[in-house]
Amino acid sequence: MTPINSSVLAQAMNYDAYMALTEQLVKEGKTSGPNQSEAYVYYTKLNLQRMKRLNKTIEVPTALTALLQQKAAEWTWVIITEPWCGDAAQCVPVLEKIARTHSKIKTAYLLRDEHPTVMDAYLTNGGRSIPKLICLDQEGKEIFTWGPRPAVIQGVMNQLKAEGVTEIAKIVEEIQKAYNADHQAGVYEEMEAVLAAL
Repeated sequence: MTPINSSVLAQAMNYDAYMALTEQLVKEGKTSGPNQSEAYVYYTKLNLQRMKRLNKTIEVPTALTALLQQKAAEWTWVIITEPWCGDAAQCVPVLEKIARTHSKIKTAYLLRDEHPTVMDAYLTNGGRSIPKLICLDQEGKEIFTWGPRPAVIQGVMNQLKAEGVTEIAKIVEEIQKAYNADHQAGVYEEMEAVLAAL
């Protein structure tokens, strides 16, 4: 049973509000959540630039759009995220753009650190990894989940761990390079696979 009920959804933001929140935080030299470190504030600023760029440049493949038209119903895509998260900055604009190709899909954004009960129902290998997409039908039944990152990007992360790389700045840089090289293909392919299996 998902902990995402009507009272949780009432606290969610739409995408424009999420973007506005990120812009406001950057303007104030802050980030979301309890970790207000210089690094997290810096990542939030970088992520805003990335999201703005992606908002303008993302083009959803026609095959994915067609599949969505076949499969989707009155769905709500609940997306757990945070403005400081690099994976979220790369994936959230893509998920939003995919959702916008279908008139029956609504998106609802929750901040991870403000909704620990929801987050803890969707852990990845025991960790609070984001972004996380939870697709719910009209009755609030879970249809599928996705996240926190495409397998192609996770592969790079696994490789870095295997090589013993622990420096956060280095990991962030390598993951960013991997996203740039992937051009959102990993998200599109995995969303196609999820939808095709429904």
